[in-house]
Amino acid sequence: MNKKEKISLILNVLDKKFSNPPIPLHHKDTYTLLIAVLLSAQCKDERVNKVTPELFSLADNPFDMIKLSVEEIREIIKPCGLSPAKSKAIYELSNILLTKYKGEVPNKIELLEELPGVGHKTASVIMSQSFGIPSFPVDTHIHRLAWRWGLSNGKSVTQTEKDLKRLIPKELWNKVHLQIIYFGRTYCPARGHDPHTCPICSFAGRKELFK
Repeated sequence: MNKKEKISLILNVLDKKFSNPPIPLHHKDTYTLLIAVLLSAQCKDERVNKVTPELFSLADNPFDMIKLSVEEIREIIKPCGLSPAKSKAIYELSNILLTKYKGEVPNKIELLEELPGVGHKTASVIMSQSFGIPSFPVDTHIHRLAWRWGLSNGKSVTQTEKDLKRLIPKELWNKVHLQIIYFGRTYCPARGHDPHTCPICSFAGRKELFK
């Protein structure tokens, strides 16, 4: 089976299992999604979704966010981990959005990546999930599964992103990256994984998985 055939079969399974995958982080607009994605670094989405209601009840826009102190933000987001760095980034990026972009989140990836606490993955999520611009943010689930399915060598998330963008049609990127995340959580977890029963690893999995 070549990679083109494998991708076709994988996409078919993903469509059957998750035909219309929702955005996992709760938000109401681009700004709140940006903050939620920033908080999700090294933190599960479920925990972020438990923390953001309190934060957004006080400040769901950059105007109100900078009225809070960094310490106040930190106290609220502590359960998400890395709170000293994240609280500072939230305050600083909110201030930049006000002074440089009139309170709006820019819709260019290079401008997003200039914001404090916003790396390439976070910027790609915003481009994809908020602006609908084809992007392929690679999280740990996608990186892990791309290796398991022999779609990338697993050496870096950068390489995984390049490989998946080359193999998957551009018009599908925004949906497929979410489908893979949900598939990984549901059928192909990091621990307790049985490649024989996995709906995709059973036909696409690397030989090493079956040892």
